[in-house]
Amino acid sequence: MNPLLTETAPVPEIPAGPVASEAYWSRRRILLALLVLWLLSGIFLVQPDQQAVVTRYGAVTEPRVLPGIHYALPWPIDSVTRLKVQQLQRLVIGGDLPDSVLGRGNPLAAQFITGDQNIINMRVVVQYSVSVPADYLFGTQDVGKAIGAAVEAELARRLAHRGVDAVLTTEKVAIQDETRAAAQKRINDYHAGVILSTVNIENVSPPAEAADAFRDVTNARADTTRIVSEAEGYANDLIPRARGEAEQMRNSAEAYRLSKVNQAGGDASRFEQVAAEYAKASEVTGRRLYLETMEQIMPRIKKMIVDPDGNLDLTILRKGDPAPAAAKK
Repeated sequence: MNPLLTETAPVPEIPAGPVASEAYWSRRRILLALLVLWLLSGIFLVQPDQQAVVTRYGAVTEPRVLPGIHYALPWPIDSVTRLKVQQLQRLVIGGDLPDSVLGRGNPLAAQFITGDQNIINMRVVVQYSVSVPADYLFGTQDVGKAIGAAVEAELARRLAHRGVDAVLTTEKVAIQDETRAAAQKRINDYHAGVILSTVNIENVSPPAEAADAFRDVTNARADTTRIVSEAEGYANDLIPRARGEAEQMRNSAEAYRLSKVNQAGGDASRFEQVAAEYAKASEVTGRRLYLETMEQIMPRIKKMIVDPDGNLDLTILRKGDPAPAAAKK
């Protein structure tokens, strides 16, 4: 028989006495304190601008924890992830401005084609925030790429139904609004957990090869608008003035008509009164009328009274005439 199998191991001796008892209770107090600290480590604070997601072994247990003091099972059982839901995040489609200035941007990423088969360069800035924290963390692998793909697809769709002139001038606001609404619907289908705040077309320009031609067209359109505005301003100034002058002439004509009518009425009334007096005493009235008429006519004419019994000296007829030009010298 093997002696190694028959040999019994020595049993450790348990120390006895007050020293052993004190060491035992010290270890228990330490373990108890560590347990309490571990349990207290599950208390967490969510700031006013944050929301949190609690997961247990990777599975979501609380998808939305509002601001305040909360408790979760300590690590590694539960895990708490805090998100700033009120913070706006920025995404650029078409390359950032510093990259384009330094020549590090990709020009193909900024090119879009319009409905009339023209190529334009466009830079779009998207601002978004977290709406559903659990979907934001676990709904998609890369939220930024999902948002960029959705906005770019909807933007290309809107540009394909418009001409280049409309895109460069009057349709920018409509394109932004339509793109934001359609991209938001697509992002909701992705369960990305974000809400789009703005989709802003920061820059839109033709390719460098056609920039001069587009610039000439833009200048011509601006000149047309300016000339039309000047013509409308001239018309707005001339038409009221002409209407005022016409109204003034109409009022003057009406006043002249009334004065003539009143004068004719007065003359007719006076004639009727004279005719009535003439019918009563024709000789006296006729002589009076003759004298009144002479009083009005005689001061206006050059006259000479000659005694019918005397001789007429014809030389006096020229005394009242002006001297000839030779005599004035």
